[in-house]
Parts: sequence; structure tokens; C-alpha cells
Amino acid sequence: MQADIDHIREIEGVSHQGSETRDPVVVESWLRCLQKHGLDPANRAEAYILPEAALRQHRQRSEDLIRIARSGIDDLYKLVAGQNYVLLLSDDAGVTVEYLGEDSQKAELRRSGLYMGAEWSEARAGTCALGACIETGEPLIIHQSDHFDVTHGGLSCTAAPIYDTGGRLAAVLDISLLSSPRARASQFLALNLVRQTARRIEMANIMAEARADWVLRLAGSPDFLDVDPQAAIRLDQAGRVIGMTNGAARLMARSLGQDWRQGAGLIGRHISDMFNLDLAGLEGLTRQHAARDRLLETRDGYRLFAHAIEPRPRPAPLPPRPQVIPAALREVAGDDPQMREIAARAAIMAPGRLPLLIEGAVGCGKSTLARAIHDAARRGPFVTLACDTLAEDEAALLFGRGDARAYVPGLIDQAEGGTLVLENPGALPPRLQARLLPLVSEHSFRPVGGLRERPSAARLILTCDTAAPNGLREDLLHRIAAGRLRLPGLAQRRDLIALASRIFSHAFATPVTFEREAARALTRHPWPGNLQELTALAGALALAWDRGTARMVTLGLTHLPAQFHQPEGISDGPAMLAHLLDRHGWNVSAVARELGVDRSTIHRQIRRHGLMRGD
Repeated sequence: MQADIDHIREIEGVSHQGSETRDPVVVESWLRCLQKHGLDPANRAEAYILPEAALRQHRQRSEDLIRIARSGIDDLYKLVAGQNYVLLLSDDAGVTVEYLGEDSQKAELRRSGLYMGAEWSEARAGTCALGACIETGEPLIIHQSDHFDVTHGGLSCTAAPIYDTGGRLAAVLDISLLSSPRARASQFLALNLVRQTARRIEMANIMAEARADWVLRLAGSPDFLDVDPQAAIRLDQAGRVIGMTNGAARLMARSLGQDWRQGAGLIGRHISDMFNLDLAGLEGLTRQHAARDRLLETRDGYRLFAHAIEPRPRPAPLPPRPQVIPAALREVAGDDPQMREIAARAAIMAPGRLPLLIEGAVGCGKSTLARAIHDAARRGPFVTLACDTLAEDEAALLFGRGDARAYVPGLIDQAEGGTLVLENPGALPPRLQARLLPLVSEHSFRPVGGLRERPSAARLILTCDTAAPNGLREDLLHRIAAGRLRLPGLAQRRDLIALASRIFSHAFATPVTFEREAARALTRHPWPGNLQELTALAGALALAWDRGTARMVTLGLTHLPAQFHQPEGISDGPAMLAHLLDRHGWNVSAVARELGVDRSTIHRQIRRHGLMRGD
């Protein structure tokens, strides 16, 4: 009893004079309990076990983590088996969602709170390893009288945090003893074990998430680089950080002079911001090179050994069903895989009368695709209306006016049996959009001044300049969503050079090819105006070109405007690689020689971008 009183007095004295005998982590936790959580050290708090329903919710939220952590938890428990340790995995709220302990001690463990469903947050249980670990984010030991509450004074607890790949604390791993006759230092081995297990769980988590991305694994020794790395970073195809282990977060934050606890601020940073490494340098850190040669240096001079793991290749697609795509749609698709897929969908929908919505940025070919769908259907007239030119009092222009006795037809009537294209329908006044609903869903419309609906056999196609059509009624958008086609911008097309060659050849009235640097400049340009911008560029160069007697034109970088002269260091995309492969008849060796790289590099780039012969 006197020992309990002395402990309470020690805690109360800490807020006035500190402590020279307690670990600073313990003192800081005691102060939080007193000042932040308002706990009274004289009040004894029994262990709190959540009701079954509440525990089930916590476990459901932690299902993925428990599944990934299972192997590491089991291995850790085997290492300490026979020494009366209890293993706890808590979520970020301090609730135990996984537990391993001796069945013979179950009743005593439950009374002490070393059990499934126990809440060990600092606000409820006072100073304890789980709660203090959540508060500080650091591995730590809370041994016997380090605990704030005297009822926990016999426990010895050691915990380490587990972070998700976004840098947020996800869980805490803890191993505890009901009682330990030995001093606090006896738990240092337990601290190392729990810290290593937490790191391995984080590593397993990032590897499970990174099947389609680069992973950069780091270690201080080349001998342990492949078997037990210290940290890992997940990168997207542009070299930006999209995931990390806590060890990696600490490395990167130190290099940037930031607080590693602000992990969200590291997501999206380019790898070159923290390391003397660019995206192309990842190739030199793969297993094709000896581990001792894979040295990497942080911006603040810290040297590590690195292992870059490439994205896993996509599974080979199943052979597509033979499909005849009409010539009009084949021409629109070109040699781009994404456009070919759109053309294939359009070919299926073309014979029917399902209303369609074609989306895409300005100038990417929406009207051209609408015309190709109409031509593939081979029926009726083709009528277009720029909706931003139609005022509300001009509804009759679209819907007609009058009844059967005196009827003036509108554009819907003119498109009877064919196709009516409404460009930018979001610009129509809301009341006119409402009048379109029966035409979309019931193939009928009511003329201005008419009393009855008139049937229509016109196919309706809407074209919008944005992916989320501005101003378009939501109910209208929902009714047309089944026939939605979204066009990529020109900069995303892999057949950009072949497409440019065709458009330039038409403008020059003679075949046009491009030198490599000119082709590279075209693939690097953002093309905000898409096909319209490309066509305008071809027309402008053709007007200024001195044709002479040449039967073929070859354009170099100097022939292109200044905005195409990009600085060095901008990476080539898949369009440039596709162009070189096509030019060399998919002779990988020839492409590698031209670029001055190994054949293996070209093969990796082909797999990374999912290129196939004919793309």
C-alpha cells in the first residue's frame, strides 16, 4: 500500500520538478495523462474490454492489416514462446484486434487487460506501452511502475508502431508480461524483436500494394538488401512517391529537413527530391547488377544499398473475339490501343439507336467519331447543332412548332432515320434539356405549341468538351450513361507520330516523315488543342514550305516552332518508343542501338507500357 502511495506522489511531483530517475518517454506520458487527459493517479481503473459488437467493428476495419500481419505475429510469438509473453496487435485507437497468449493464463490476462478487445489508449488506461506508442509514434518500453495506473504496476510492456504506406499510424504491436522479476533493461531484446517485426509487416504491406508499380528497397548492407531491407518506397511510372515504409519516411524527411511524422507531405514528391537519382537511374538498381554496386545517396549525404523492383508484367490478355470494325471507325482509331478499344465499342453500338455521349477535351475528335458512328450505321441524314448558339425562345428550331394541321419541322425531324448530334448540350437552357428527356428515353418529343408527343427514329449523340459535362442535367446524364465514350487527348495517344505523319502528308500533299528529334519533340508536347492544334500546325508549316521537286518531306526539329524545343531531361513516353519500334519493324536490337541502351532495357520498357506489335 505504501508503494502505491509513493508512486502516486512521484507522478504528482513530476509536473512540478520533473524526474531524474524515469525515462523521458515515461515522464512525458505522465504529464500528458495529468494535463491532456485529466487523469487522477489515485483513481484505480480496471481493464476495459469492448463489447462484442464494438470489437467486431474494430476488427472489420483492421481485416487487411491482420491478414498481412498474421505471419509476422506468429513468427514473433514462436520466438518468445515459453517465456509467458502475451502478444497484442491494436488498431490506431488502442483497441486490441489480435491476441496470442497462454490458455492457462486466460482468466488472469483478461483481468489485466492483456486480452482481445481491451482498450489501451492513453486517455483511458494512462501510461502504457500501446497508448504511449500511439501518442509518440516511437517504439518504447513501459516497465512495471512506469505505468501511470497503480493497477498496472506489475506489467512489463514493449510496443512498436506499424505505419500504412501513406505514412499514417495504422496499428501498434505489443508484447507484454504479467510480471517480470528483472529490471527494465531486460526488455531491450523484446524491443528489438517487436521493432523488427513491425518493420517486416510494413514491408509485406507495401509489397502487397505495389504489384503494378516500382518499389525501391533500401538497406545499410548489401548482404541483407534482398532478404531483410530496412526501408522501401513505392513509386509511380513518373518517379513520384505513392507509398513508403516508416523507415523510408524517416530517411526522406531527414533529407528534406522535414518532420517524418508529416508523412502525407512526402507523398507525391519526386524521388530526385530526396535522392541523387532520377527515374532512368532505377534501371541500374535492379538485380541485373551486383548488390554491392547498387549504391544510392540521399541529398543529405547518407549512403545506402538499393534494390529497384520493376512493376510486375500484366497478365497476357485473352485472345479477343474476331470483330469486324467498319472502315470509318478504323480510320478514327488509328494505331492507338485505347482508340481501337473505343472504336470496337462504337462498332457494337453503331447499328442500334441507343443514345450516345462522347466526351473529351477540345479538339480531340468528338465530332469526327460521331460522324464515323453514323457512317458505320449507313442510314439516314446527319444533322448537327451547336447548342451554345440556341436560345430558350428558339426551341422550335430543334423541336419543331405546331400540331398535325400546321406543323413546322425542326432539326429532330430533319434527322429522322439518321443521326442528330448535339454539341455541348450543357449549354442548352435547363428547360430545353428537360424537353430532351423523352427523346432520350422514349424516342419521342413534343413540338413547341404541340399537344401530343411525336415519335422519332433519329439517333441522338451528345458531345461534351469535359469529362464531367458542365451544365448537363444529372437525370439526362444518367439516362445516357450506358452509351458513354471518352476520348483520350492527343498527348496520350501511342500512335501520335503515325497520326501526325498522316495529317502532315495531307496538308503537304506529299508523304511526310520526321527526324528522331522532331518526333521526340512531338511526343513531348502537351497538345492542349489536341487534333485541332496538330492540324493547324501541319497547315501552317505546309503554307511556308518550299516544296521544290521533292517527292517526300522530312521534317527536323528546326522546322518546328520554338515551343517544341523542350529542355533536356524530359523523359520520352510510350508514343516515342512505339514509333521507333514500328520504324524498325519491331527489331528490338535496332531500337536499342539507336537509343544507345541494352536490349533488356527496351524489353522492360515494352512490358512497362504494355506495348504489343501493332499498337
